[in-house]
Amino acid sequence: MFSSILNTRRSRELHQWRNLISPLSNLLLPQASPALASPFSSATASDPTPEDERKRKSFTVHYLINSLGLTPKLAESISSKANFDSKQNPDSVLKLLRSYGFADPQISTIIATYPRFLVENPEKTLRAKLHFLKLNGASSSEITEIVSKVPKILGKRGHVSITGYFDYVKEILQDQDNVKQTNRTRNVSVLRELGVPHKLLLNLLISKAKPVCGKERFEESVEKIVAMGFDPTSKKFVNALYVFYELSEKTIEMKVCIYKKLGFSVDEVWSTFKKWPYLLKYSEKKITQTFETLRECGLTEEEVRAVVKKYPECVGTSEEKIVGSVETFVELGFTGEEALMIIKRHPQCIGLASDTVKSKVEFLVGKMGWALKDVASTPIVLGFSLEKFILPRCNVIRALVSKGLIGEMPAISSALTSPKLRFLKNFVKKHEEVAPELISIFTGDCVSLAL
Repeated sequence: MFSSILNTRRSRELHQWRNLISPLSNLLLPQASPALASPFSSATASDPTPEDERKRKSFTVHYLINSLGLTPKLAESISSKANFDSKQNPDSVLKLLRSYGFADPQISTIIATYPRFLVENPEKTLRAKLHFLKLNGASSSEITEIVSKVPKILGKRGHVSITGYFDYVKEILQDQDNVKQTNRTRNVSVLRELGVPHKLLLNLLISKAKPVCGKERFEESVEKIVAMGFDPTSKKFVNALYVFYELSEKTIEMKVCIYKKLGFSVDEVWSTFKKWPYLLKYSEKKITQTFETLRECGLTEEEVRAVVKKYPECVGTSEEKIVGSVETFVELGFTGEEALMIIKRHPQCIGLASDTVKSKVEFLVGKMGWALKDVASTPIVLGFSLEKFILPRCNVIRALVSKGLIGEMPAISSALTSPKLRFLKNFVKKHEEVAPELISIFTGDCVSLAL
């Protein structure tokens, strides 16, 4: 089914992969078959163990709570993005920020936005940027107020970019009562009154298109977006503003006609546009190429349209990425029909990195014992976080199996797609005698069973 597209764009053929990969569907629950070693790589001896990672995260959480007074929930969130087992570097970061006058609540906001600062050299990541702002006339009070409100400034690269961004933020946060009636100040005021948050206003201000610097075109664009019902607090509102501001009415009509030729009705084009406004930004060549690539993968024209309606971002996905996704599924042992089922049921899988898909399938099939066809029938699970979502639930399931409290593996949909409260009701609360232990496993207070 896929050979025609892959023969011309890849050096390997899918049927060769199928011959190399041992079937995974008969794997037993407690341990993976040795055959699993062919499609899946195993951790090396130098890799940190789950226990090592758990200790680092625990150390990080306690440090953040004790040093900054963060809530356990926020500290947990930060520890999942950056963790450490020594306080030397994070102490240096906090000392530096305090030396510039930042209060602990302001530091908490900065660290929550950029947890990586805790594990990087503060001299290179922070001091140089803060010092440069001061050299360019920013007062200490301005730096602490503006940077703490918009920590994104510290993520900018290049001195010109940092100071320019700082000036924009200063204009929005401190000059709201400025009597100058420039297009920019007037338009920013309009967007603010509509409810557009600061972080989205900043992106508009520093964009090359500068839609907030226009007048008639800006007003017309905003009117169209508001009439279509876009939420001003969402990024889609800003994306739609870019599209209407940058493209002429004639160009937009032409893009709509392209989708009509591909089988969409006008209403379907605009309903899909509301899901992802950049739908209309791509060239006719790119749009038609994406449709062609999906068809060559084995989807019918109707199925291609359904995929685009569900996941319009796929229009901007490269041909190589789409084909690569199909390759990954088949390389892992899914049949051609199962690979298509995955794409049709959860097109977002097209955008997943191959190593991410690989690690999740390895765990769900090799460790938990679900069959490949189970994953293919519920592909949304491939989009879930392995560490934050899949592992806590599977830890509970494995504990129940090891204790003999359930006789067989539950359906993957029951274990991984049911709402949290339903999962707890079905797999934790009904086993009252071990419920406290299961809760501890679910929340990660004890060592993982599933890894």
